Formats: sequence, C-alpha cells, structure tokens
Amino acid sequence: MDTIKDDLFHWIPQLAGRKVLVVGDLFLDEYVLGQATRLSREAPIPVLEFVRRFFVPGGAANPAQNVCALGSRATAVGLVGPDEAGTQLLSELCQAGIDAAGVVVDDDRCTTTKTRIMAEGSLRFPQQLARIDRVDRRDLDGEVEGKLIARIQKLVSIVDAVLVSDYQTGVASQSVVQAVLSSARACGKLCAVDAQGAFCKYTGFDLIKGNRQEIEAFLNGPLRHEKDYRLAGEELLHRLSANAIVITRGADGLSVVGQGEGYCHLPAANRSEVFDVTGAGDTVIAVATLARVAGANALTAARLANYAAGWVVRKLGNAVVTPEELAWAVENW
Repeated sequence: MDTIKDDLFHWIPQLAGRKVLVVGDLFLDEYVLGQATRLSREAPIPVLEFVRRFFVPGGAANPAQNVCALGSRATAVGLVGPDEAGTQLLSELCQAGIDAAGVVVDDDRCTTTKTRIMAEGSLRFPQQLARIDRVDRRDLDGEVEGKLIARIQKLVSIVDAVLVSDYQTGVASQSVVQAVLSSARACGKLCAVDAQGAFCKYTGFDLIKGNRQEIEAFLNGPLRHEKDYRLAGEELLHRLSANAIVITRGADGLSVVGQGEGYCHLPAANRSEVFDVTGAGDTVIAVATLARVAGANALTAARLANYAAGWVVRKLGNAVVTPEELAWAVENW
C-alpha cells in the first residue's frame, strides 16, 4: 500500500502545468438560499426568507474548473446566450481562471441556467428544496456549429488534450465531436470524454467515462456483479476502440479497464462524509485526463480520480480539488 501511496504522491504535482481544451455544454448554476421560518398557508411547503444568492459555473465548466484548481490551464469551447445569465457565466469563468476564447454567443439560444432553491438550517449544508432549469435542447444552427468547429480547430494545436463534457444540450453535435477527434488526431493530442450515455458518438476517443446507469442502458443489461463490470468495460473498450474506460459506481467507487492493463475495481475513497454528489463525475474525468496527459497509466489515473471524487462530495455544489487536498486524501484515506 505504501508503494501505491508513494506513486500517487509522485503523480499529483504532474497534474499541474498542462493545457486542456474543454468542449461541451456550459451552464450557469444559481443558488438561492433562504431561512425556513414557517409553513406556507398556500401549500404544504416551507416559506423561506431570502438570505443570499450566488453563482457557480456548471456543466462543462466544472471539469474546466477542476483542471485549473490542480494548477493546469483550461480553455472552454461552448455556447452562451445574449442574456444576463450569459454575461454572468462569462464573468464566473474568468474568476475561475478559465479561458473563454472558445465560447460562442448564440443569439437564438438562452444561456442554460439551473436555479437551486436551498433552505438553510441547523445542518452543515443547506437542503435543496427545488430546482428550476432553463435549457434549450435544439440542434445547433449551422452557422453557430461552424463557429464552434473553427474555434476547436484553431485551439487544439496549443493544448495537450481535449476533454468533451457532453451534457446533451446541443454543443457536442456529431460534427463537433468529429472535429474534435480529427483535429486532435492530426496534432497528436489525447481525447477524453464524459459521454453521459452517448457512447457510440465517441468511438476512437482515448479515455471514455460513463456511470453505471448509462452503461447498463447502452449495453441493455444490468451490472450487478464484479464480472458484469469487467465484461462491460472490456466490451466498451473493444467496441469504442478506446485506450481506457472508467465506470463510476456511486457509493461503490469506480472501475477501470485499460488497454494492456486489464480490469480493476476501486472502492470509494470516502463513504462517510458524502454531502453533495453534484459534479463528482466532472472531477473524475478532469483528474483522469490530466493524469493520462502526464503519462500515468489508466489505473493510476483512476486512483487519483477516485480520491479526488471522494474529496469533492464533502462540499456543496460543483466543487474542485486542489493538489493539497488531493494529497491529504491520499495520505488519510
């Protein structure tokens, strides 16, 4: 175990100094917090007195934030609308250290905004009562799609890897994904994706992540036993011509299959302090991508990602992990 720990300590500093192009659906996450004072007379719900409101970049911006938090540079490619939420999201990207050089303004589309209504009380974190999503899932307009492809083709040559974060709200169209793959291959860059179930679209990508439910739906069968996960990972590796497959399993950690490395299940690094799982998958793909770019094998990349995910679920909302926090997790868990 000490040998594994020492190896992970070696790789943590290597996650810094990389450049990653993050392509995908950019969201603005809005949190409205209030103090519960009484029950409403109009419906069986609490009445909240407003306390505060804050914003966090979400969707594809979350893996980009994790890249920056670990000392690397992230450039975002995605869409915002010509609205107040778009302006706010661009400001949040800037504050997080994310380069917005690839962001396109779509005059016919609203900025995807997810508003969470939270009640503060005696618990450590506020409790979410409701969520309102403002989202446009239409296919991309041809002109807008062309602008995204042009940004990708221009930026790929100056990064070390391309990470697609597909939240299925339009940005990761077939044409955009093919532009990512062909441009990255031409420049010899690593391609990673959090596919959110759309696995066939990412055939040929180096690193592909999906969760248990997505893979069960794709393969049309349940994953109940360790053998099921191993066979599923091996099938995905073969069918998608990938170099590594990561299957996230919630409280059961994650599984990884790598070309020439075989299969491994990693139990969750942290199972006792889980407060909010929002964005944990974004952390997994961001850390695994940086580790693969640095030269780590698939298992080492998955180990680091597993510890990082264990850290961010201790925080509220889309959270990130720093090198110091990741080192603490490796040392103590």
